[in-house]
Amino acid sequence: MTDTDLDQSYSAVCEALTQVGEARAPMFLAMLFLSLMSRFERADQVLPLIANALAQSDAGAADGH
Repeated sequence: MTDTDLDQSYSAVCEALTQVGEARAPMFLAMLFLSLMSRFERADQVLPLIANALAQSDAGAADGH
């Protein structure tokens, strides 16, 4: 994915989150994640991505972000 593609995709997710609203954002993100996750052939391709996101979330929480 090019930087332009990544930016376009990120912007689309941000716009969609705005449309669904804060209360429905967790459900939207779960549905999006499941859809994207289903494109992988094996769990060992997805599990490191989950671990990385969790580690980044934990680091942000520890820093107060």
